Amino acid sequence: QFNLWLKSLKNVSATEVTSASPKLTDPKKTASEQLVESESEDEDEKSKVLDVEDLGKNYTGTRRSIKKAGVTIDDKSKSQSVIEVEDENDPSIDIDLTDPQILKTADLPEMITPVVRKGLTKQGYRLIGSHSGVKLCRWTKAMLRGRGGCYKHTFYGITSYQCMEMTPSLACANKCVFCWRQHTNPVGKGWRWKVDSPDMLIEEAVKKHQTMIKMLRGVPGVTLERYQEAMTIRHCALSLVGEPIIYPFINQFVDKLHERKISSFLVTNAQFPEKIKSLGVVTQLYVSVDAPTKEQLKAVDRPLFEDFWERFVDSIKELSIKGQRTVFRLTLIKQWNMDEIQNYAKLALLGKPNFIEIKGVTYCGDSKTNPLTIKNTPFHEEVITFSQALCAELNKLLDEPIYDMASEHEHSNCCLLYTSPSPRDS
Repeated sequence: QFNLWLKSLKNVSATEVTSASPKLTDPKKTASEQLVESESEDEDEKSKVLDVEDLGKNYTGTRRSIKKAGVTIDDKSKSQSVIEVEDENDPSIDIDLTDPQILKTADLPEMITPVVRKGLTKQGYRLIGSHSGVKLCRWTKAMLRGRGGCYKHTFYGITSYQCMEMTPSLACANKCVFCWRQHTNPVGKGWRWKVDSPDMLIEEAVKKHQTMIKMLRGVPGVTLERYQEAMTIRHCALSLVGEPIIYPFINQFVDKLHERKISSFLVTNAQFPEKIKSLGVVTQLYVSVDAPTKEQLKAVDRPLFEDFWERFVDSIKELSIKGQRTVFRLTLIKQWNMDEIQNYAKLALLGKPNFIEIKGVTYCGDSKTNPLTIKNTPFHEEVITFSQALCAELNKLLDEPIYDMASEHEHSNCCLLYTSPSPRDS
């Protein structure tokens, strides 16, 4: 298998070297403008470029293992949990990742490669199975020591030291400029890896989270009462890294959390509208609204999909008809996405969220994958001013005072807008 992969890699590398041509950047243009142009050029040369993670599509071992197992594959219909596997002889095969028999026999790769494992482990992640992870939030440690909770405690009453931050999918379809994970996680347009069971993921996540809590016993400020309470998880934030909604068993996963009396906040990057449509009930459903226009969204999120804007808008439309607690999450980046307030308001009218969380971007230090500097982080006063302006614009378009400022959390550089259920329902 390795020799086949290496041969494919050499062929692709040779093609790239012979077909590559130098590209000049215009020093007069801003970094964001050059980034947009660079992404456009990448799309234009799509037929010439093959991502390293896509090399596995050309490997025929998956097809052979499925044929040997005698599994019948339907080429005509595609479900939400379907992966397309390509080889040299056949254009595509559809694999239903929710079929237990296929999961046992299909020769799918693991999402967590040695390189991914090394990078995420260095950042403090406790990896689970072949595609998941859990990490102890700094606010969990802070509140356990009696130093205050995060914005979710201020906004929604969640006890930070009883909150577990994890993800059932480390992979994402965006490469956001503000991602604090430094792009050490995989990327992909859909699920193409082995799948672990929801029971195992939750069981291991709870164990690893509790192990990290135990390490804080005896730390100054940690009382016995808070320590004992922290061993009982009451909330799960599915926003650690990646795109949790693409996990093939996400509905079963969330249901099992609720069976344990653990509430769920799920954050999606608005690139999988069909997944939002099929998603069951979560305690609170978030959609990241990182920019108000197509051009700015491309520059900020650096999405993999060519039809990213259509997917983004369709995801917002799906949010409006979910019939459950919904949230817009805005991450403000100075000189990138803090203008066009009217367009933000129009998107909010389209999605009809119960809440709008508006947060200043967190500076994560210099890196090759992150073009932002500390100058791109807005002051809290600027976040408040933006929030008030957005609230006023929303109510102006609605022609009645439906949205209002609900709260703020200065340490998190975050504000909250809300609307009562009655105007939304009407």
